[in-house]
Amino acid sequence: MTGLYDSFQRPINYLRISVTDRCNLRCVYCMPVDGIREVSHRDILSYEEIHTVVRAASALGINKVRLTGGEPLVRLGISKLVEMLSGIEAIDDISLTTNGTLLGRYAAELKRSGLKRVNISLDTLKPERFKTITRSDASLNDVLEGIEAARSEGLNPVKINVVVMAGINDDEVLDFARKTISEDWHVRFIEFMPTAGVGNAALRFVPVGEIKKQLESLGELASCLPHVGNGPARYFRLPNSRGSVGFISPVSEHFCFQCNRLRLTADGKLRCCLLSDEEVDLRQPLRNGATSAELESLIKQAVAKKPLRHQLAEGRLSLDRPMTQVGG
Repeated sequence: MTGLYDSFQRPINYLRISVTDRCNLRCVYCMPVDGIREVSHRDILSYEEIHTVVRAASALGINKVRLTGGEPLVRLGISKLVEMLSGIEAIDDISLTTNGTLLGRYAAELKRSGLKRVNISLDTLKPERFKTITRSDASLNDVLEGIEAARSEGLNPVKINVVVMAGINDDEVLDFARKTISEDWHVRFIEFMPTAGVGNAALRFVPVGEIKKQLESLGELASCLPHVGNGPARYFRLPNSRGSVGFISPVSEHFCFQCNRLRLTADGKLRCCLLSDEEVDLRQPLRNGATSAELESLIKQAVAKKPLRHQLAEGRLSLDRPMTQVGG
């Protein structure tokens, strides 16, 4: 058996990299009310250090990379990192998750640098509600322009991630679904998850089953394969739709049995699970001159720590880092 496998024989081929803990929005499900204590610039991995980690990971079987934040586009020169990573022969897919507010400015440059596709977080189509959810003065139009810029540059499929929250935006499920019919959108509805510093998820949680019931008025959902990727979403099409509807259910129907990923935080910690505080430090070994073989050994240590599943049902949460510092 070749490649990288955890102790439960799950193949690990996907690395999510948080390039910064900073963000220009303060979304209610991601950023604690009081904000975060930002990591100092000297403690953030340089692009060269990230490249070194990815090169070592690729030697073990990692072939997919996703750049996240915070908001990755607030870090200067992000296109240079994309170009560096695209030069690693074993990496065949580089994608990025963004809030979209700056994407119109950078979409063309990112595409030229080797980025394949983007996921855009957008939880409402109403301008005033957008300001409330993001706790900012940002413009919804900037995100919509970013979506169109990504599509025009060929960063396809452009996936729209919608975190559905009771009493906040669950009345817009049909509006987003209609976009898949009329405008070739690929919308993914995501269950709200409790994470460090973001309050009681039970007050906002909407299970995927309820979201599907809302969609019944638009017609029967037909199962379909994803355009690209092998993530946790299950995809469907509505009658006469040009796009697709996806569902991600980390709480009501967890997908841990098929988890294929590791997460590298902006300050150089390798996390084996989004909802676990287990980490392996790569930054200090990197700065102490670790060899590729030593980095590969540390990566294997992180993989060996991967749990069978998260323990949300038992009430156990990640306590040390909010979502904005992990990258989702």
